[in-house]
Amino acid sequence: MRSPTNSILTGLAIADLLVMLDYIPFTLHLNIMNKSKRDKFDYNWTMFVLFHSNFSQVCHTVSIYLTVVLAIWRYIAVVYPQHNRTWCTMRTTTVTILLGYILCPILCLPIYVTSKLKSRIVLKNSYNATLYYIDLVDYNLTNEIKLSVINFWIYSVVIKIIPCIALTVLSLRLIFALIETKKRREKLLTNKSKLNKTLEKEKRTDRTTKMLIAVLLLFLITEFPQGILGLLTIILGKGFFTSCYIKLGALMDILALINSAINFLLYCVMSRQFRVTFQAVFRPKYFSREDHEEIHVLNGAMLNQTQTHVTQV
Repeated sequence: MRSPTNSILTGLAIADLLVMLDYIPFTLHLNIMNKSKRDKFDYNWTMFVLFHSNFSQVCHTVSIYLTVVLAIWRYIAVVYPQHNRTWCTMRTTTVTILLGYILCPILCLPIYVTSKLKSRIVLKNSYNATLYYIDLVDYNLTNEIKLSVINFWIYSVVIKIIPCIALTVLSLRLIFALIETKKRREKLLTNKSKLNKTLEKEKRTDRTTKMLIAVLLLFLITEFPQGILGLLTIILGKGFFTSCYIKLGALMDILALINSAINFLLYCVMSRQFRVTFQAVFRPKYFSREDHEEIHVLNGAMLNQTQTHVTQV
């Protein structure tokens, strides 16, 4: 199953996995384990929360970046199939994935700077306890520009809204391409004897494109509301941030985790090749000879599916 598209899906899966793994100790500590405030907000755990807020955002940004790359690669395969072999090679794909894992942490630099560890002393049962928490720290870059404003612009516009707009355009183009392919297939059905092989290739291309459209639509549903909230914070100011944005923080976390968790299920549901190969890898002893033959035939037929489209005929 080695191909540019599947390589991007693998890089996307790694980013999603890191996001969800990072949320496990965070959620256990703050929401599930019954601890006193002194233990819940001690120095070590608060340092982890600071790390979590930065690390999860970086990994999620990588996931967003690779989702956009996935849409662009599929758009090229469908709309410009004659250039697909030269533009979307394995080498180009690998470099693009590595760039995402390098550039996204740099893009998130304002997030690191505006989050700081602070402490306060509280009186608890006749003794003093030091509690630690994360606070947002702002810096004046000029008399009119603050770092927090730049941070929200990067988060809401660059990381959220622009990718959502790009994915909307690309998804619509892919949907229109599927409609055109379906119409062309209906015309070609009049000569089945000569075009059976071509029609089968078109169907495989359609299945892959439909799976990726589902991934893109899921991304839009979960990410676009977050971008809008960030943009409203820039427009309406601190009042909206404290009264609405912070209170919806848990909901935005849930949306991000839904996006990370459901992608794998989409691969399983919408890709027969993925299901068959997955079963062959993780349950080989239960497969008969016929099953293995089916896997080899299916994988051989799908090897160059990203380079095949009806416009090549």
